[in-house]
Amino acid sequence: MRTLHRLLVWNGAGATALAVIAYVVAPAPAAAASPADTGPTADQAAAAAAHHVSPDPAIGTPQLVASGQKEQIVRQIVQCGGTMYAVGRFAKISQGGTTYSRSGAFSFSAKAPYKVTSWNPQVQGDVHSIALTKDCRHAYIGGHFTAAGGKAAKDIAEVRTYNNTLVTQWGHNSNGGVNTLLLTGTHLLAGGFFTSVNGSSNRYYLSLSPATGRDDGYLHLGISGHYTYPGVVPNPTMVYNQQLSPDRHYVLAEGDFTSVQGKARQQIFMFRLAASHGNVTTWNSTEFSQPCVTKHPFYITTAAWAPDQSTIYLADTGLHPLTWNHTFPLTGLCDAAVAFPAKRSMVSHKWANYTGCDSLYSVAASSTAVYVAGHPRWSQNANACNAAGRGSVDDRGLQGLWPGNGSTIVNGKRTRGRYTMARANADDMLLTGAGLWIASSNRFGQTSCGNVGGHAGICFLPYPRH
Repeated sequence: MRTLHRLLVWNGAGATALAVIAYVVAPAPAAAASPADTGPTADQAAAAAAHHVSPDPAIGTPQLVASGQKEQIVRQIVQCGGTMYAVGRFAKISQGGTTYSRSGAFSFSAKAPYKVTSWNPQVQGDVHSIALTKDCRHAYIGGHFTAAGGKAAKDIAEVRTYNNTLVTQWGHNSNGGVNTLLLTGTHLLAGGFFTSVNGSSNRYYLSLSPATGRDDGYLHLGISGHYTYPGVVPNPTMVYNQQLSPDRHYVLAEGDFTSVQGKARQQIFMFRLAASHGNVTTWNSTEFSQPCVTKHPFYITTAAWAPDQSTIYLADTGLHPLTWNHTFPLTGLCDAAVAFPAKRSMVSHKWANYTGCDSLYSVAASSTAVYVAGHPRWSQNANACNAAGRGSVDDRGLQGLWPGNGSTIVNGKRTRGRYTMARANADDMLLTGAGLWIASSNRFGQTSCGNVGGHAGICFLPYPRH
């Protein structure tokens, strides 16, 4: 999808690039019984707030240019060296008063003035995920596309970042959409709807050689199944997202499945990266098999590791539980930010912060804050659905939560949440040593972040200078 110094961070809708960052260590806020509590004391909050990202966005970052009937979206944003790479569904990008033709992928400077680079692989279709080699000269991309770098390529490809061309000797044929890519060591982990990539018989999730694009035989997870219950909409088996642990020994994977390596698993599972092959761990919860409403059979779309690896944070869609009887407070995992212990056993959640039936799509975590985004209107809203309930906090689009108990990080006047942005279904967040990058869309023409317009698709909230 992460306190540790000089850590490789992986988050959001797949793998980030090999960006070396450093987190600021600060005392964690005091724990409390539930998000309804007030959270840290005023002194504790003031001390920790110095290590929260600013609610005010950096000016001048690139933005999506509206075109056609569909909304444009940045699905993932990663950093490699001093350059940011963004992928998604778009044809044009605007930055500094100039409009650039960029189809599915582009890059720009990680520092002001955030100048757009010449990288333009001209992907014909949508790109869902990107991973870069350590030297930043090659990018692996996955999605739903027919060409990249001037050549035919089906849903997966390796393209050069220095001259925009396709690496033709690297396998570039998947029989289904590729949702997520994660480069870890000598393995490129790919997940999606596919049943074959470059001739492999491994379905939905496999390990590819970074050198050839062929199945390297490292993963044999046997993923299968999909969710069945009365009235459920069609939900094909697939892997949607993945996050590497801070120590680089474990991976979380989210998707639509009921069995992984012969073990009952739904929504999310954890496996260990070992020398010979990856093995599913015993980390699991009965809460992951509790369905949300029929149109949301898959609802845990993303996760983030705590920097000390003790906790896993989830950002969930789902509206409300399938069997909800319209009583409050809300229960279950649907439309909530939720924290689970990361220990290798059956676990139960530590805390849950409900939006009141609005979806969350992305999450990132530091030692002092958990950031979640999507299209929420409130946080701490377990006592209402699609309305502001007792104890709720006005907290639109982007929310900051205290890691200890999930309570809302509020503004200085304590009148609302500290953060806000357009309810544009932010699909990915990347936390670096400089601040928080948020990848979103121009849904309904919305472009604001921190009540400032001109941030369609990309918003950067820097850490305060000391």
